[in-house]
Amino acid sequence: MAPEPRPNAAGHLDDDDYPAYTMGRAAELIGSTPAFLRSLGEARLITPLRSGGGHRRYSRYQLRIAARARELVDQGTPIDAACRIIILEDQLEEALRLNDELRRHEDRPDRHTGS
Repeated sequence: MAPEPRPNAAGHLDDDDYPAYTMGRAAELIGSTPAFLRSLGEARLITPLRSGGGHRRYSRYQLRIAARARELVDQGTPIDAACRIIILEDQLEEALRLNDELRRHEDRPDRHTGS
């Protein structure tokens, strides 16, 4: 029986959702501690994936969220409030994106009006 091919890590270099960073490296990159990252997980702001050995792994997208949380906490915002702010910011961004998409669709000259 042939061995399973190993996933090509180079194929994930541009993938924002690929869990490439260990907890220690992730904490180092955002200037925090592993305990801070664990607290974000406990608050359900980010949910790191787990390696085969059960270790937390973080994506670049999750690190951006964690960095935003750290920024808010450093400014004196309690962590639970920081998490709520980030969730609301994300929802607003998504709503604005959807509105823009709908406007572009309505402004298309080839749109059928049904008349």
